[in-house]
Amino acid sequence: MALYDRDFYAWTQEQAALLKSGQWDQLDIPNLVEEIEALGRQERRELVNRLGILVGHLLKWRFQPQQRSKSRIATIIEQRQEIQELIADNPSLKSYLVEAIEKAYQKGILLVAKETPLSLDDLPAQCPYILDQVMDPNFYPEQENSQ
Repeated sequence: MALYDRDFYAWTQEQAALLKSGQWDQLDIPNLVEEIEALGRQERRELVNRLGILVGHLLKWRFQPQQRSKSRIATIIEQRQEIQELIADNPSLKSYLVEAIEKAYQKGILLVAKETPLSLDDLPAQCPYILDQVMDPNFYPEQENSQ
């Protein structure tokens, strides 16, 4: 059994040492490729997860005005800041934002359905916010009259 399968941490340290010393022929290329690709996917998932939390809290803000609080505001601000930092660290993720919001919306409505008395039927089928609104530090959606 290869070190990669037996002890992942030891494998990472070994690969780092081999890279530093230029021992290219000793590198575990297939697993290095797999891990580098996984790191990229992880950054995309992080973006979708943070957007999901943000959109979920924007929905809570809109559909539960009686529950508006400093805590909810803090969560919205924090997620916007974390997303901005993630984009600053990974500028190429900016081109993925619109697609990420679509994916994040599903996470956001599940968060709302789990944490509030609202059901999925109470929420819009599609994300009611555009990217500029989601990321605008001054945007807090108001409840719309449904009559």
